[in-house]
Amino acid sequence: MPTARCTRTIAAPADELWLLIRDPHHLPRWWPRVTRVEDVEGDAFTEVMRTAKGRLVRADFNVVRADERERALRWAQRLEGTPFGRLLSSAETEVRLTPAADGAPDGGGAATEVTIELRQSLTGFFPRFGGFMVRRAAAATIEQALDGLERISG
Repeated sequence: MPTARCTRTIAAPADELWLLIRDPHHLPRWWPRVTRVEDVEGDAFTEVMRTAKGRLVRADFNVVRADERERALRWAQRLEGTPFGRLLSSAETEVRLTPAADGAPDGGGAATEVTIELRQSLTGFFPRFGGFMVRRAAAATIEQALDGLERISG
């Protein structure tokens, strides 16, 4: 199962970041390629993403864990019956926030260690040949998401 994980210290309080990541309506502000979020009902939502070629693609998700006390959020993509289901048997994203003990990297104010992890299980022959490429693409996505969180929280 290709897994990519990155952690970055962001100069913002964990409570502030929690409000951003917990509300899927904020995803277009910080998650790469998401242009809008639709059909938010309970713990389900749909992302509308723009591909590199400009095509719009929809992806449906369910929040499977939202622990406010631990500041941990995990959502899973609904794959069955979708074009994504031809490549993936599962896809989960987890975001964890931990108050940074030393404060902000620049020496001022509150800071939070943000860890984002993407776990994807590939189908068919892809696990043998595609794991490295999927992991590399996931790591790039995570870095862009962390850049986005840093940009909107500053």
